[in-house]
Amino acid sequence: MNKYVIMANGQGVRWNNFNNKPKHLIEIDGETLLSRTVRLLHKFDKNSQIFITSDDERYEVPGAVRHEPLDNKLEIDRFTYELIDDNACFLYGDTYYTEHAIENIVSKTADRLLFIGTKQRIVAIKVYDGEEFKRHIDAVKKMFLEGHILDCKGWQVYQSFEGLPFDEIRIAGHYLLVDDATQDFNYPEDFLNFEAK
Repeated sequence: MNKYVIMANGQGVRWNNFNNKPKHLIEIDGETLLSRTVRLLHKFDKNSQIFITSDDERYEVPGAVRHEPLDNKLEIDRFTYELIDDNACFLYGDTYYTEHAIENIVSKTADRLLFIGTKQRIVAIKVYDGEEFKRHIDAVKKMFLEGHILDCKGWQVYQSFEGLPFDEIRIAGHYLLVDDATQDFNYPEDFLNFEAK
């Protein structure tokens, strides 16, 4: 059984409770982002086990299990350490995925880690070797806490994995581009621009 973890345990600072609603619960065509992602994952992987990481009871979605993370202090903690396992996939809960994007994410394979996203933002990480993923998360967290790097999130895990410098966003290997297949909602303007299209 494949494990999918929809990460919805961020602080939502940039969204700032726009329209009195967390960004993960905004509706597009009458469906919340979380419900859409859960539905599409079940559509393209009938043998899936889906977790939504959040301590907010409003994030209960049929077809998924809400999991309250044990540690959620840094942005990198969204990768809910206790749920990292072989053959797991981490998806960002504030992302609108097209059907094509989810089909791509579900169907792609790699031997270690596969990062999926645009040229600016990672939207999913497929983990084939859970211990390797944990090693890179631990390394990035340690460098951040010791003041060696300024950020501590998905890009830094990718840079650690690929042996890239931490001072620029650059794509090397083990990365699947899905430029036209997702939409991120970090700020209210992102959602308003999406609705206007």
